[in-house]
Amino acid sequence: MTAAPKPRRPVRGSTTGRPLMAALDLFGRRWALRIMWELRGEALGFRPLQQRCDGMSSSVLQQRLTELQEARLVERDAEGGYHLTALGKGASDELRGLHRWSERWAAELDEVSDEAPDEKAD
Repeated sequence: MTAAPKPRRPVRGSTTGRPLMAALDLFGRRWALRIMWELRGEALGFRPLQQRCDGMSSSVLQQRLTELQEARLVERDAEGGYHLTALGKGASDELRGLHRWSERWAAELDEVSDEAPDEKAD
């Protein structure tokens, strides 16, 4: 198992470990952003979180949760549920901005495809 990327340590794509590169490495790991997204509103136990993440394998979920806990973005509560820390909520707030941008992007691409002339076979 690999350790969670941390700022100021070498990470994928950066030997210096610039904070942005460490964040991109962490969030670029499969399912990491999805887990953050699903925890944005409430604490979830392992199985409910796994179900919300389209039934990802338990081993991958456990690995990502461990990495997100090492990064101090997620923690477990007394009832065993996982939730975002204050730092994780800050990241989630920033991801919402990306979500809003992605909706505008999709709408613009939809407009362009609606404007394109129909290509009909002769």
